[in-house]
Parts: sequence; C-alpha cells; structure tokens
Amino acid sequence: MGSLDLRFSIWVLFFCCLSLSRDVVEASHEVFLHLQSHGQPATVTQKHRTGYHFQPAKNWINDPNAPMIYNGIYHLFYQYNPKGAVWGNIEWAHSVSTDLINWKPLDPAIYPSEKFDIKGCWSGSATILPGNRPVILYTGVEQSNRQVQNAAVPKDPSDPYLKEWIKPSYNPIIDPDRAIDPNSFRDPTTAWEGPDGQWRVVIGSKAGKEGTAILYKSKDFIHWEKAPHFMHSSKETGMWECPDIFPVSEGGKKDGLDTLVVGKGVKHVFKVSLDDTKFDYYTIGQYHHDTDQYVPDAESVDNKAGLRYDHGKFYASKTFYDARKKRRVLWGWVNESDSVPNDVAKGWAGLQSVPRMVWLDKNGEQLVQWPVEEVESLRDRSVKVSDKVLEKEELFEITGITAVQADVMVQFEIEGLEKAEAFDPLWTDPQILCSHKGVDVEGGIGPFGLKVLASKGLEEYTAVFFRVFKAQKNHVVLMCSDQSRSSQQADDDKTTYGGFVNVNIKNKKISLRSLIDHSVIESFGGDGRTCITARVYPTMDVEDQAHLFAFNKGSETVKISKLTAWSMKKAQIT
Repeated sequence: MGSLDLRFSIWVLFFCCLSLSRDVVEASHEVFLHLQSHGQPATVTQKHRTGYHFQPAKNWINDPNAPMIYNGIYHLFYQYNPKGAVWGNIEWAHSVSTDLINWKPLDPAIYPSEKFDIKGCWSGSATILPGNRPVILYTGVEQSNRQVQNAAVPKDPSDPYLKEWIKPSYNPIIDPDRAIDPNSFRDPTTAWEGPDGQWRVVIGSKAGKEGTAILYKSKDFIHWEKAPHFMHSSKETGMWECPDIFPVSEGGKKDGLDTLVVGKGVKHVFKVSLDDTKFDYYTIGQYHHDTDQYVPDAESVDNKAGLRYDHGKFYASKTFYDARKKRRVLWGWVNESDSVPNDVAKGWAGLQSVPRMVWLDKNGEQLVQWPVEEVESLRDRSVKVSDKVLEKEELFEITGITAVQADVMVQFEIEGLEKAEAFDPLWTDPQILCSHKGVDVEGGIGPFGLKVLASKGLEEYTAVFFRVFKAQKNHVVLMCSDQSRSSQQADDDKTTYGGFVNVNIKNKKISLRSLIDHSVIESFGGDGRTCITARVYPTMDVEDQAHLFAFNKGSETVKISKLTAWSMKKAQIT
C-alpha cells in the first residue's frame, strides 16, 4: 500500500472510531459580570440594525470562527453570548449559507460542557483533513481558568449542515507547559500539513511584552508536540490573538491558495490581532518548511506601525480558502462604538464585516481587499454621475437611492498636483493626522470625498475623504473617516480613523467605495489598498430620510469622473 493510501486509511479509521466510541461528549474582552446574563429588553431595538451585514437577532457576538466551505455549503461560526448583550457565557453559534450573504442559523455547535471548556469555548479554526473530514480546533477555558486547545468533529460528516459536533474524550489535545502563561494561550490557526507528513498549528501567546506564535506538530492530529522555537515573534507588541497564516500569489494574481502552499511565486501573510491596540496587523514574508519559521520581508514592518487589514473597527479576523471559487476570503468582527448601557438597552451588540476577497498587490508590498462579488446581488435601483466638477467648498447631493443602505463607487480626478501641501516626515501616524486635519480643515488638495448617513441640514454626517500631500520624492495620499459629527449621542465613541493609501497619484485619480448599512460604513480606498470601517449611530433622519453628498473643501478643483450608487436590498439573515 502506498504512503498516501496508508495515511488515508488511518484517517478513515480514526474518524470511524470517533463515531462509534461511547467515550465522547456532545458537542478577550472586557468583562461585565453583572451584565453577562442580563435579561433581554421587552423589545429588541431595530434602530441602527443593519440590512445586509451579518448579525444575529439579539445578544452579543464577537470573533468569527472557523469559516469554511464544506460540500458546497459555507459555514460561519462565531463567538456568542446567548444570555445578554455584553461579552460572557461564550459559545460557538453556527450559521450556514450558499452565497456568503444570506444565512440560516442552526443550533450552537460548541458550548461549555466539559472540564476542558466549562468556563468558555473561545476562538479557533477549521481544518479539512484527508477524506473530506472537517475538524475544529478551539480554545477551551478550564475551571481553573487555564486556556487549553481542544478538538471537535462532526457527529455526522454526511450532514451538509454539520449541525451536531462532538468532543473526543482525549481533549485537551494541547496543554500549556511551564514556559507558557496559561492565561495567554489561545486561538489556534487552521492546521497545515508539511512535506514530512506532519500537521502544524499555531497558537497565539506572549512572553512578557513579546508577541509569540507557538507552533505545534502532530502525526495523527491527536498527539501534539511543541516546536523548539517560535514560528515567529515580535518585541513590544503584547498578546497575539487570532493568528492567521496563509499563502498568496505574487504578480497581483487574485486566485487564492489553499493552506499552506509553498514554492516559486508564492509569498505568505502572517496576521495577528493585537490585544493592546484592538487592531489587526499583518506582514508579507516567507514561511520556511524546513525550519518551521516565518520571516517577514525586510520592508514589511513587524510591529504596531505595520500594515493593517483595516484602520477602523475591525478585529479578530479570520480567513479561509474557498475552493469552489478559488479565492481567499476574510471575515472580521465589527464591534459597537456606543456605550455598554446602550447595548444592553437595545438588546444586541456586534456584527461581522461583509466578507472580503484578499490577494497580494502587484507591487508585492501589501494586500488588496474587496467585498466578495456576491454582495452585488443585493444591488437595487441605481444612480450614475459623470464628469461632475467640484469647486472649492462645493457640496453635491446624490439622490435617487436609499442612502441609509447603499453601495457607492466613485472615481475622483484631481485637476493638478501643484497645490499639494508639504508633507512633514514626522507625520507617521495617519490616525493622528486625520484628527488634526479633519473634514473642516481646508487644504490644497482635499479634503474631498463623501458625507454619508447625513441629515438634511448636515447637523450629522460621517465624512470619508482624501487629502494629497507633497513629500520630498513623491506624493502621499491620506484617507480619513471622520466620525466627529456622526451622531448627537453624547456617549458614542467618535474616533476619527485614518490610513495612508499606497497608490501612484501621478495619474491624478483615486477611487473610493463605501458600503453603507445603517450603523456601519465599510470604505475601500485606492481600489481596496486601504480600508476603514466605522460604527456610527445617527439620531436624525436615520432611515429613509438619510442623505448622501459628495464634497470638496480643498482649493484645488476635483472632478467626479464616474460615480455609481445603488440602493441595497436586505439580506436574508433569519
């Protein structure tokens, strides 16, 4: 029998034994103990709930877990509190879809029930083993609050919905040893098989203030051994949550790659969620199978000043390889920006971003992100604008669509670059720069962009805009999401977010796409090279009376070369 046939037979035997065994059991966030099981309000508030972003009918959600496609069905698991609108009582809720947009909820897949997860079933990932057998690896919290890694398998792999999951009695499969802080040991990645036939998985952790990715290896997916060194680490970054590693093709190819392809023309992305900052950072580099180490490229900054998936409300993200459409798909948790009492009163908190396709930019320096094509199935009536010139201080209303639930794509063209303000090399933090140079601060080129979820008299709005500066050798493009006037609710977080856009502005063009959905705005600048997600809660004209404007407050003329905006239908998320 060949080695491949032998390994396949071992996997079949392994899962058959799991199914027949009687010795199985059914299948970092701020804590508000007094609110974790708070009774639901009589009526869950629908105001500010989204129309096409994923969110359950009520209660708290956070991290997306183990997204995958199995026998043609997409699965999304997520952290969920069934008893209230704050973090606590965490279990794995489960929904299924055929298109990543419309979702059907199922019963919880994994919930606290055993000594190895009785105090919480935290984040994890899915791996499809030989023989088309899915396995979930997740972090369980023991009674003593130690974080351990567990496995769960479907009770009936022939069920396309994978409704029931069981936890083998040999859990936990990975215990923290004495060198690991048992309170900082969580969120296993999707596993991958190396050329030596052994499986690898990475767990997020820290050593002091050094973020660490601890690698484990296994021959049978049951018994795991810690590698003698970290797969990767970085000083002064703090706890690494929700690590993710995956391959991408060079040359700007949009086709995704299965985990973990290596070889010529392939780079790797290593991403971590930093508990200290609540942002997701990533580097571009190489994963070396022979040493089991990941090494970022020299130009890929490996700390808090590095590349981000998103410069706004976007955290604990997870990708998966969609074999059906040969793409890498990214999900991210979008938390609220209002107060905890408001969340409790409305009866819900948190949602997931629109799933995004990700690939390596042609320049090899960063990722590009774009909403999956399925979201376009929700587009309804539309309006188009072309060759509209915006003079200084000009405000132009875009009518004919439902501005509270829309998809807007616009191409801006700058008349000239001569009026660009000088860029100070000390401006290294784009968020601070956006705060100092907000939407009301006149510039040479910019601010220009969109004012969304606006009241008629502009008492409330969120501004998504660009500025262009002249550095010593090139031009610098800044993208901002200014929420300072987004709402008249005094206790909302109205942080202004910002990011630099790595585009060549010499062609004098820059694009912007904004997905607007009641209380969330996902914006993609420079064809998806910079992304900013905002949560806002307008109090005026929040439904059919919301308005959408294009504007220019810079002294240089800006032209809307092309704008198309669509009203968006509501997704079916029961």
